[in-house]
Amino acid sequence: MKSLLKKMGIGIILPGMLLLSACGSASTDTTGADSKAGAEGIQERTIKAGIGLNEDHPQGLGLKKFSEIVAEKSGGKLNVKPFYAASLGDDQKMTEALQGGLQEITIPSTSPLVGMVKEYGILDFPFLFNTPEEADAVLDGPVGQKLLDKLPEHGLIGLGFWENGFRQLTNSKRPVKTAEDFSGLKIRTMQNEVHLEAFKTLGANPTPMAFSEVFTALESKTVDGQENPLATIKSNKFNEVQEYLSLTRHVYTPFVFLVSKKFWDGLSEEEQTILKDAAVEAGKYQRELSRTEDAKAVEELKAAGTNVNEVTDEEKAKMKEIIQPVTDQYAEKFGQELVDELMAEIEKVRN
Repeated sequence: MKSLLKKMGIGIILPGMLLLSACGSASTDTTGADSKAGAEGIQERTIKAGIGLNEDHPQGLGLKKFSEIVAEKSGGKLNVKPFYAASLGDDQKMTEALQGGLQEITIPSTSPLVGMVKEYGILDFPFLFNTPEEADAVLDGPVGQKLLDKLPEHGLIGLGFWENGFRQLTNSKRPVKTAEDFSGLKIRTMQNEVHLEAFKTLGANPTPMAFSEVFTALESKTVDGQENPLATIKSNKFNEVQEYLSLTRHVYTPFVFLVSKKFWDGLSEEEQTILKDAAVEAGKYQRELSRTEDAKAVEELKAAGTNVNEVTDEEKAKMKEIIQPVTDQYAEKFGQELVDELMAEIEKVRN
C-alpha cells in the first residue's frame, strides 16, 4: 500500500511541477509574446486600388503617394496595387465592386454616389464654394463626417475627401461668357440630377455619358462640349478636340476615398489605422498638387492654342440666380437641415 501511495504521489507531483514550470516560462517571456502578437497585427496583403483618371493626374499621383505611405508604415506588408484610367471600370462599377468585396479601394467623384446616398447631392449645388478653402472647411468638418457616416450601411467605408476641383466648360462652338451663351450647347455631363437640371435651366442640352467615352464623343461632334476641372481637361487632352475653354468654376467636385467594408472589417485595428492615416496624409498632398496644377493648366492650355475666356463675377452671379430654383428644389430633397448646416460652415470661413 505504501508503495502504491508513493507511486501516486510521484504521479501527482510531477505533472504539477511541469505545469508550474510551464507557467513560469510563459511569464518570463511575456515581452516576446506581445511583440510577436504585434507583428502579426499586419498581414501581407495585396490591395487593389482603382481610379478613373490617368497616372499623371493629381488623383493618380495622390494614389501613388498613398501606396508609398502604406508600404512604409506597414513595413512592406501592405502592398497597394494601383489601377489607373478606369482600367477596372468607371466610378460606378468600381464602387459596386467594393460593395461586393471584389476590389478594395476606389476614389470616385462624389457626384455618382447621389443615387445611393442622396445627401451627397448637396456638394453638387452650382456656385456653392468660392474657394478651395471653403470646400476644405466643409469636407474636413462635421458636415463631411456626417456624409462619410452614411456609407457603411451601403457596404463602403469613407476615409476622407480628396480634390477633383472646380469644374470648367469647354466646347467647340463659341466662347461662353454669359448665361445666354449656354443656349443650345450639347454638353456631356455626369449622370447627376442636379447637374442635368442646372444645365437645362441655363438652356443647354446636357448629355450624360461615361467618362471613358468623352474624348471620342467630342472628336466626332456627338456633343459640343464637356465640363471638368482643368487638370482633367489637360491630362485627357480634351483641348485637342475643343477650341474654347470658359472659366466658369460652376461646381466644385471632391473625390471621396472609399474602402470596401467587407475588406475593412477583416483588417486588424493596426491595419485600419495605417490606411486611414495614409489616406489623410496623401489627401493633403493631393489637394496641394491639384491646386498647383490648376494654376499651371490655364497657361499651358493657352500655349497649346486653346481660346480661354474668364467669366466675370457678375455673370456668375447671374447664372447662380437663374439656377437658384434648382438648388432650392434639391435642398428640400436632400435635407434642408443638412444644407443649412453646410451654408453655416461656409459663412464661418467667409467671415
